[in-house]
Amino acid sequence: MTTRQLHLNAFLMSVGHHEASWRLPESDPHANLDIEHYKNLARIAERGRLDSVFLADSPVQMGDPGRRPSGRLEPTVLLTALAGATDHIGLIATASTTYNEPYNLARRFASLDHVSGGRAGWNIVTTAGVEAAQNFGLDDLPAHRHRYERAAEFVEVSKKLWDSWDDDAIVADKERGVHAEADRVHVINHEGPHFKVRGPLNVPRPPQGHPLLVQAGSSEDGRDFAARHAEAVFTAQQTLDEGKGFYADLKDRAARFGRDPEQVLILPGIVPVIGDTEAEARELDAELERLIVAEYAKVQLANRFKLSPDELDLDRELPGNLPTEDEIEGAKSRFTLIVELARRERLTVRQLIGRLGGGRGHRTFAGTPVQVADTIQHWFDHGAADGFNIMPAVLPSGLESFVDKVVPILQERGLFRTEYTGATLRDHYGLPRPAGQFARPGVSA
Repeated sequence: MTTRQLHLNAFLMSVGHHEASWRLPESDPHANLDIEHYKNLARIAERGRLDSVFLADSPVQMGDPGRRPSGRLEPTVLLTALAGATDHIGLIATASTTYNEPYNLARRFASLDHVSGGRAGWNIVTTAGVEAAQNFGLDDLPAHRHRYERAAEFVEVSKKLWDSWDDDAIVADKERGVHAEADRVHVINHEGPHFKVRGPLNVPRPPQGHPLLVQAGSSEDGRDFAARHAEAVFTAQQTLDEGKGFYADLKDRAARFGRDPEQVLILPGIVPVIGDTEAEARELDAELERLIVAEYAKVQLANRFKLSPDELDLDRELPGNLPTEDEIEGAKSRFTLIVELARRERLTVRQLIGRLGGGRGHRTFAGTPVQVADTIQHWFDHGAADGFNIMPAVLPSGLESFVDKVVPILQERGLFRTEYTGATLRDHYGLPRPAGQFARPGVSA
């Protein structure tokens, strides 16, 4: 009998997910542009036998550059470098379907999959925010539903392009002078509402067939999209009941779309602040909160709520005149999560800023290695997660603490691997390699 095991992804963000992490004495405020910093992080995560590392991205300046290190390297370029610095760990990058074209993006991920030996994953996002739209000649953000409709067709085209070479297309027959059999390389001739693409891709089929497909939206449109297309889902849930509800809902949707729910893996984000004692963990958490510049954070919060910063009083609760989720075109589910958190716990704006400082709505937890392992296992055992998106508040120290102190506890409990048993990212996640759409009958994928 096979024991169910956790899947763990390390979400890497410059010197840590906490917005004040760069201000700690230990932090290098220039590490966000340092390839050696990221190589070190990837090797730490691989030492812990984690499934993957993940880089978020957006085609826009993220927030006020005065607030934290905000410059970021293009993730597929960075992950290509990390592929050469590691041997096993999966490499997942965010890329937008709203501000890319399928051919170019499919080519980039196919290339990363070849370079890494089958370790690439694509976090599919539709990109919220007017500022991003304005970088691409638009005056306003495309409507939420329109972005998801485009995303669905984008993924459809990308899969066709990855499949446009049969697995056995390359024969490299020197005697005949034939490198690839022409009838095994296919023009796709896709024509739809958003894209017209001839094909084939100019990169042979990736080692995984398709890179692992990840999704991170939790709105109604986002859930349906994930249920149809995603193989791993990064999500933000604050409470166990919310986590269980999301988990059950998404698995049910996947089944209704004719998919095996066990092949849609749910990984909530958790921001662990780890200390050898509970007091030590809480002191680090408090120190980070003290280093937040509240005025910067208030502007960001006001923008999310479509308010003027003057309408938010740091020492009062959120005002009553917030928009509804239906009035928000970008990041709908995160908007609702933040509002519900503030209302449920009657937080002042200052307290809410402190709660969001570590994970922007993801669950934060300060405690000992055993306490962190316990909360991970509790969610895993109670139907709220298939694993976790680990978001260290401070890097590299937070990732080192998780790998060296929490992972061994999970391994001792039989909840996590002690060695890699496969070569590809799909192997790590226990997911099958998809068959090619154009493959001849009887040809194995």
